[in-house]
Amino acid sequence: MMSAIIAPELVALDADLGPDKHDVIRALAQRVADSGRATDLDALVADALAREEVSATGLPGGLAIPHCRTSGVDEPVVAFARLSPPVDFGGKDGPADLAFLIGAPAGGDATHLTILTKLARALARPEFGQTLRETDSAEQAAQTILEAVGDVPASAQSKTPEPAPAPAAAEKRSLVAVTACPTGIAHTYMAAEALESAAARAGVEIAVETQGSAGATPLPAETIANADAAIFAVDVGVRDRGRFAGKPLVSSGVKRPIDDADAMISEALAAASDPNAARVESSGPSERSDSAATASESWGARTRRILMTGVSYMIPFVAAGGLLIALSFLLGGYDITDVYGAVMVDNTLTNLPDVQALGLEHALFDSGLAVYLGALFFVIGKTAFMLFIPALAGYIAYAIADRPGIAPGFIMGALATNLFGVVNADDVAAPATGFLGAIAGGVLAGVIAHWVSGWRVPSWARGLMPVLVIPLVTSILAGLVMIVVLGKPINWLMERLTDGLGALDGSSAVALGAVLGLMMAFDMGGPLNKVAYSFAATGVGAASLAANAPELRIMAAVMLAGMVPPIALALATVVRPQLFTPAEHENGKAGWLLGASFITEGAIPFAAGDPMRVIPAIMVGSAVTGGLSQLFEVGVRAPHGGIFVLFAVTNVLGYLIALAAGVIVGAGTVIALKSIGRAPVPAGATG
Repeated sequence: MMSAIIAPELVALDADLGPDKHDVIRALAQRVADSGRATDLDALVADALAREEVSATGLPGGLAIPHCRTSGVDEPVVAFARLSPPVDFGGKDGPADLAFLIGAPAGGDATHLTILTKLARALARPEFGQTLRETDSAEQAAQTILEAVGDVPASAQSKTPEPAPAPAAAEKRSLVAVTACPTGIAHTYMAAEALESAAARAGVEIAVETQGSAGATPLPAETIANADAAIFAVDVGVRDRGRFAGKPLVSSGVKRPIDDADAMISEALAAASDPNAARVESSGPSERSDSAATASESWGARTRRILMTGVSYMIPFVAAGGLLIALSFLLGGYDITDVYGAVMVDNTLTNLPDVQALGLEHALFDSGLAVYLGALFFVIGKTAFMLFIPALAGYIAYAIADRPGIAPGFIMGALATNLFGVVNADDVAAPATGFLGAIAGGVLAGVIAHWVSGWRVPSWARGLMPVLVIPLVTSILAGLVMIVVLGKPINWLMERLTDGLGALDGSSAVALGAVLGLMMAFDMGGPLNKVAYSFAATGVGAASLAANAPELRIMAAVMLAGMVPPIALALATVVRPQLFTPAEHENGKAGWLLGASFITEGAIPFAAGDPMRVIPAIMVGSAVTGGLSQLFEVGVRAPHGGIFVLFAVTNVLGYLIALAAGVIVGAGTVIALKSIGRAPVPAGATG
């Protein structure tokens, strides 16, 4: 039950709460906390003060209404103070003697704006302010405010609405609904069927979005806009809930409409007529729904989104596998690849391997325990690497077809790696198409799964679609195309790519490193940056077992080049502080850690303020680092981590030299460019 929005303990009469509005806000927020209405006092204060910085909340007539959306409260709340002495809140006619602090839940709807509107209307009536100025009773003040904002007792809100009669044909209403259960198989569609039948009996139009395992076809925006109310019959979160923002809402678990759909339809119609009914919270005016965003995507943006979805889910497999294998080499030496199976099967913690007998010359401290742990780490890491290509394909398919695409996508990825180990009588393996095959297979599986999901089937068969029909049909069609049509051509391309990378040497390797550095710095997390990073990250997985493969050197060049921009700019703010604003100095302090962590985006605030000088400068620095990294044959097995994964680096000294050189060049270049034709920033300037 929602509490009344204000109570006597939230009222202070003739109170001296401090000399300025910040003190008043803190004191009122403290009253909210003392009454048990605040879940986080500091958040409430911080959000109210932040809102106050946007624009003053003082109103004519000695009034102030500081307000905010905040994670510091779970329910809307108002605290009121009659101030003595009055305090300046920025009102045009002087200080305020009546102050209202309004807090609304951060995830809620525009409740606080509604309250503001009602308060403003009440404050325009002289008798409202006069009553608050004259009363000696906190109870009366709270009651006056409750009446002004139209708040009703919680008991009244908890009453179940009387079933509404079916509207006349001339007044026919429309509803929208979402049904979803955790598994998304049976109850999702049974609930939808029940609501549709009940709406038909009531003479009401209803459009139901089933968010089940077979994916969801989003309701058209126009249908939602024209609906009088919404029904959420779900046991999980509603995807893209913000599309329904502001609609009167009836919500329940997914089983309720199966048992009592008629009552839910009646309640939804009653809610549509009730101005105090619960409503779907807003996701914010600046946000667009996923469906709206997808509908307006260009093909280029959609392609990038699909690819990056697969890459983002793939990265944890590569990261875990790469670091584990690096640790295994650190403990057992590179020779662990020859004996890991025997060590895992034959040895235990109480029966450690004999390092000399195994011929492991590079084991850490010649320790049997180190060798045993190294073998186990190698097995776990190798397993992670075996799964990264299936994950890439599976989540590319997911980005296209939602959940129905995942299983067929994983199967296509497994085919791309020959995970089953198919060989002929001469031990010649079936074509392995690698990450190129994973991309092609993931797209193929996603497109086919999306197509099958759109088939119109009888209601009794809808529950079979996600668990039987879609994975079966998609796996057959996509699998046959991958094996029969695409397997050998993509395998040929992968062999040429591998041969080409292996042939890189000397100036060609340095040139590749420089180009990758330019790409990493140009848009700092944008499309070019992501293309370079994706190329390197997938290569790490492809070279999982090699000691110094070219793919590992490419990953090193990309990681080092991505670290340069934030660190170079941080260094520049220290060397020539007068060229940067105070805000840029603060960004520079953060840039040291962001760059060291391989977060290139730390350079964006600098580039946004002065792109024509900053971007060319950091591109030069990153190109130098990328080229030197290749020249020194630096390798790294981890796709992320910066200086925190030095144990996974080959040639640590070269790694550090390449990074330092690029940082110095980048910082020097940005200082030089900023010094040309531009006066130093005055001390204390904000830029």
